[in-house]
Amino acid sequence: MTDNGTLNNMLTQNWENKVILVVEDIDTNKIFFDAALRKTKAKILWAIDGKEAIEMFKQNDVDLVLMDLQLPIMDGYTATREIKKINPDVPVIAQTAHVMSGEREKCLEAGCDDYLAKPIRLQILMDTLSKFLNT
Repeated sequence: MTDNGTLNNMLTQNWENKVILVVEDIDTNKIFFDAALRKTKAKILWAIDGKEAIEMFKQNDVDLVLMDLQLPIMDGYTATREIKKINPDVPVIAQTAHVMSGEREKCLEAGCDDYLAKPIRLQILMDTLSKFLNT
């Protein structure tokens, strides 16, 4: 368990030189990510499906991708594979409400570097992002 001081430190990460691409089609999840990431000063790009995510990835210098897996037009697994072909070094963190057995393995097999189960807890989100962005 984390005390409030540690949580506040996590919430005041300064990622103003980082670009995070959030791929999410559900408005309530967008609100959560926006609120969670606003204080980090990171530049946040939004895509609502896998096809749009790939285009945004090509057009921007992205440091990390938060990838929903169940998306319209092109799913997150396919989009992750395509993004990893473009730049295998950019971390892709899967986020999904589908936490069935084998889901984590399926994410990693598609090229994801980590996995967050929805509903995502703020502390876990910040710990995971810090692991990849504070290097």
